[in-house]
Amino acid sequence: MEWLLTLICPLMMIFMMFGMRGHGHKDSNASKGMDSKVSNLELENKKLRNELDTLSALVKKES
Repeated sequence: MEWLLTLICPLMMIFMMFGMRGHGHKDSNASKGMDSKVSNLELENKKLRNELDTLSALVKKES
């Protein structure tokens, strides 16, 4: 019975490795989409920080 486990482990590993080969292309496309989203969020964050700085300066002038 132990010889069966010894034989099954490498076979399972081979099947898993072949199954993982097809996922590389999907991950690269998802990565490009995420990079675009991160860039947009960074730009929006910069705009909001500038607006916050402007509003903070106005409040300090009024004080």
